Amino acid sequence: MKTDLTDTTASKINKALVKARRAIGTPAVGMVLTLVIVTDEENAYDALKAAGDASREHPSRTLLVIKRVSRSPRDRTQSRLDAEVRVGADAGTGETVILRLYGEVADHAQSVVLPLLLPDAPVVVWWPVNAPLDPAKDPLGALAQRRVTDTYACEKPVEELAARADAYTPGDTDLSWTRITPWRSMLAAALDQIACEVQGVEVEGEEFNPSCELLAMWLADRLDVPVKRSRSAGPGLTAVRMDTDCGPIVLDRADGSLATLSIQGQPKRAVALKRRDTAELIAEELRRLDPDDTYASALRYGVARLKSSESERGDAPAKGEREAVPAPVESAAKAPAAQATAQAPVKKAAAK
Repeated sequence: MKTDLTDTTASKINKALVKARRAIGTPAVGMVLTLVIVTDEENAYDALKAAGDASREHPSRTLLVIKRVSRSPRDRTQSRLDAEVRVGADAGTGETVILRLYGEVADHAQSVVLPLLLPDAPVVVWWPVNAPLDPAKDPLGALAQRRVTDTYACEKPVEELAARADAYTPGDTDLSWTRITPWRSMLAAALDQIACEVQGVEVEGEEFNPSCELLAMWLADRLDVPVKRSRSAGPGLTAVRMDTDCGPIVLDRADGSLATLSIQGQPKRAVALKRRDTAELIAEELRRLDPDDTYASALRYGVARLKSSESERGDAPAKGEREAVPAPVESAAKAPAAQATAQAPVKKAAAK
């Protein structure tokens, strides 16, 4: 069931939601959270489709906030709120409200969203594109327990990761981190099978893929060994090689779907490591709403390395040539003593 409201208010939208629920015979609210999506008109359809698929696992009220840019100075002074309310089959297993903000009201989106939040339920804000540099200080981000960004959609992902590290607040997360969850789980499981010490690691993947950078930082943070970052044609992450005193451990995924795990002295095994779509990533993030300390540790650990890497981008090695990453001990020496204590390295990787 769809209801269009032109030049409306938050009060009228709430009344339309109640009326729509009664019309389809479900007056009770059975949703577990409020998902606020902040995007533009171009990316609205894909974001809403991903949220609808994720709502099958997490029934939620989805608020899609679209800030429309007025063409003339006269239109910019005229504030208007248009809304589309979807309930029932048109909204998956929850409720969907599409909010289009015009004029000055676009600068005060939080005043529109606040009355529409589910009472006594967690709030998650997701920016598919154009996320603020400091999500926690954004007026909409301040309403949420979790703030989800995606550095993969940025023009300069590595610089964006450095900005995320500088502005990190408990509750922040990024879909580039979510994409490497299967990789981290598989690498941790591989190390659990052997009693060996890791001496060095190489991460291979696309040049400007933030997931590759995050995986390299996580391994350096958790294993306390030098990590090399190699470039490949992709797609995404293609391989991780760990040198141990018992022989190499290699997780190789050349085609973006099926990987091969090789451990010295054991037969090679095929591992399903397909590239997941956005709906699966959002569904994973909605499963836990507490701060992700592992992500925070990996993100903060790599700030110095990322900045030095960006400053040397002009004389970067050719494609296929390995790019050295500073040893973790050097980076840790630049961190405050309290932070270094909180991030004491361990010898085995830990899955999220």
